[in-house]
Amino acid sequence: MSGAVPEPVPVYSERSLLLTLSAVQFSHILDFMIMMPLGPLLMRELGISTHEFGLLVASYSFSAALSGLLGATFVDRFERKRLLLTMFALFGLATLACGFAPGYTTLIVARGLAGAFGGVLGALVQTIVGDVIPFERRATASGIVSAAFSFSTVAGVPLSLWMASYFQWRAPFFFIVGLVVIFMLIAWRVLPELHQHLKKDKSSHPFAALFATMRDANHWRAMTLSALIIFSGFTVIPYITLYAVNNLDISQNDIAYIYLVGGAATLVTARLIGRWADVYGKVKVYRRVAFAAMIPLLAVTQIQSTSLGLWLVFTTLFFVLISGRFIPAMAIITSAAQPSLRGTFMSLNSTMQSLAMGLAATLSGFIITQQGNGEIEGYENVGYVAIAANLLAIWYVSRIEMHDANPNLPDVAPK
Repeated sequence: MSGAVPEPVPVYSERSLLLTLSAVQFSHILDFMIMMPLGPLLMRELGISTHEFGLLVASYSFSAALSGLLGATFVDRFERKRLLLTMFALFGLATLACGFAPGYTTLIVARGLAGAFGGVLGALVQTIVGDVIPFERRATASGIVSAAFSFSTVAGVPLSLWMASYFQWRAPFFFIVGLVVIFMLIAWRVLPELHQHLKKDKSSHPFAALFATMRDANHWRAMTLSALIIFSGFTVIPYITLYAVNNLDISQNDIAYIYLVGGAATLVTARLIGRWADVYGKVKVYRRVAFAAMIPLLAVTQIQSTSLGLWLVFTTLFFVLISGRFIPAMAIITSAAQPSLRGTFMSLNSTMQSLAMGLAATLSGFIITQQGNGEIEGYENVGYVAIAANLLAIWYVSRIEMHDANPNLPDVAPK
């Protein structure tokens, strides 16, 4: 089978499609992100340690990794829109269970269920972008979809923190469920049905696409790059709030400003980075943004005392550059897939990302310790681990071959 041409979407609806996919991303990204700024509140309310909090964050990621692996066996065997809506509905039910969880054990189970469906959702969104957006506009499209991260930080997280402060920690989860209902109705009306990937032989073995994807060495290289990028960020991210509140004496009420200012900045920079990647080259732009990201990586993990204003400068740079790396990177990774196997590949890639995320949060939870006075120790060592992973990813990115950039690469359908 030769390189597949992206399934055409009318120009007038392409933007609507991307904004709808961004809304789906917004919901499950906010569901994951809200756990981190809620850290001090959850530790106090549930009486848990930093290690237990790390496991609470990691439970979502490990469950998403498992669901991504399972999803790889069936995601290319169903029409994209129907599968996405089904996963979105199940994700909403799991998030509702988080809001009703009576304690730590039930909450960690509910978080696992939310991660299981959220992991498949994330892979499906990136798969649809790869299916319908031509390579020459794909980084720009990734920038639009990545704006979901920006909106979740600039609006979703501060609003959720406000609700948690004035009501209780359960309120943000009920808020997310309401968003899921609204966005499901929009997605049902806006998203087109996508069937092109179903043209291959339906009589093939259920695991044929999975095995075909895993036989491709380029797929493994792309997934390794994805894991390195995620690992270098999520060793640091889950504990930024804990460090700011306990070590830098920044008020819990001021934490919302970190996400508000950082998210507002990424709303602008995400689309700029996407355009630059399409114009100047995805590998070149990725490397430059990733090199620049080492400055805030060091700053947020090494600084011992600071004012709220200076902390906002460092954390805003952190948001802009750490998330900015992923825009050209996702265009590279998505394009590394054989077109006929893109859904299966993105599910496996989601598994690798989630495993890296969970391992990063768990490792950091064991590197750092909380003293009797509440201060966090060992966070600077977490920064060194993140820098090492980031440098490795910068070197490794040139090993990825991009199918859409080189139509002569073979696209082999599963037998």
